[in-house]
Amino acid sequence: MSKSQLAITPVQECAPSPVVRPPLSAEAAVPLAAVFKALSDPVRLRVLSAVASRADHEACVCDLSEGIDVTQPTISHHLKVLREAGLLSSERRASWVYYRVEPAVLQQLSTFLADTVPGSDR
Repeated sequence: MSKSQLAITPVQECAPSPVVRPPLSAEAAVPLAAVFKALSDPVRLRVLSAVASRADHEACVCDLSEGIDVTQPTISHHLKVLREAGLLSSERRASWVYYRVEPAVLQQLSTFLADTVPGSDR
């Protein structure tokens, strides 16, 4: 078949879907990405879960090494990362530090994920 006999298929134009809500802004993505980054480690997920599973969603650092096979300094490092991401807050009581889940940050994550699910137009 020669070049002159080839059929030319017209290029179809992209028909964009209507925007039903504004997408995540660059400014809003930065702190949200930091939270997801903090949660991207399996040990940190387990540490957050260990705090959340306690009464009042609060735990002493000494309670968190139970069942997580890493050293106490490693647990402390992961707690620091979770705290810096805003997922946990901490309070010193005498010689111990207690960590508490920050529900507002978890709610923000939940809202973002719920809004991202196709068909979840609220």
